Amino acid sequence: MYEQHHRALHVHCYHLAGNVADADDLVQETYLRAWRSRDSFEGRSSVRTWLHRIATNVFLDHRKAAAARTAPAGDLFEWNTQLGPYPDALLDEDPLTGRAADELVELALIAALQHLPPRQRAAFVLRDIHGWTPTEIARLLGAAVPAANSLVQRARQTVRRHVPADPGHWRRPRLTAQDVRILHRYATATDVATLRELLAEDVRLTMPPDPPVLGIDATAEFLARPLDWRTVTSAANGRPAMVCYLRRPGMDRHEALVVDVLRIADGLIVEINAFVGAHHVAAFNLPPSLT
Repeated sequence: MYEQHHRALHVHCYHLAGNVADADDLVQETYLRAWRSRDSFEGRSSVRTWLHRIATNVFLDHRKAAAARTAPAGDLFEWNTQLGPYPDALLDEDPLTGRAADELVELALIAALQHLPPRQRAAFVLRDIHGWTPTEIARLLGAAVPAANSLVQRARQTVRRHVPADPGHWRRPRLTAQDVRILHRYATATDVATLRELLAEDVRLTMPPDPPVLGIDATAEFLARPLDWRTVTSAANGRPAMVCYLRRPGMDRHEALVVDVLRIADGLIVEINAFVGAHHVAAFNLPPSLT
């Protein structure tokens, strides 16, 4: 059961939580609950549906136990420190089919989901991503079918304000050879002139909790600061990514610090979403420090 369904369950939990570390915790608790209640599984639904139902309840229980929070506003990439990247390596191959995965992990969609209250988020993910029926959602949430439909409709209205109108654009993009070339040039660029060749005029760099850096001049200057970096190129959410380690003065190691996820259009970097924290680096199965 674990081998067959772990990947799909992990992506589901990422949709709900918005970062890999919290998704890991949700998946672990899901399997603990599944193990404890395994004798009650009667086979009236698929194992996958059963596990997704447990995972959704784990998420809702965690949110219910947390302190009340105000609804997020504005651009989450500019201030939300809970949002995180999803390494493409976790999606490379479906263990059941052997085919490359095509999951809905486009960063714009993941950010949009974080605008939803927990029950709306759960209802939207189950209906519009997994295709559950309103009756199945209502049963899970302990609500009437009209109430479940209302949750989905309100969630759709919020999500559509933050993502492309066509759900076909919600899927993770595919890296091109050009994307990879630009990523490697970005990873080795150390001076303003070289960086300017890679950046769009209106490029934006987000790095919460710090304010965003806007425009080619400010971004190139920011990236060219004389710091002692070591980097590992990768991919996340279907986009080029770079894992960055920083050695501060007086230290003998480079410490995991940030993951940069690039958005490239027309051969130029138009956005850099920097996710700060060693836990984001750990999601890529990389060490916390380099000697």
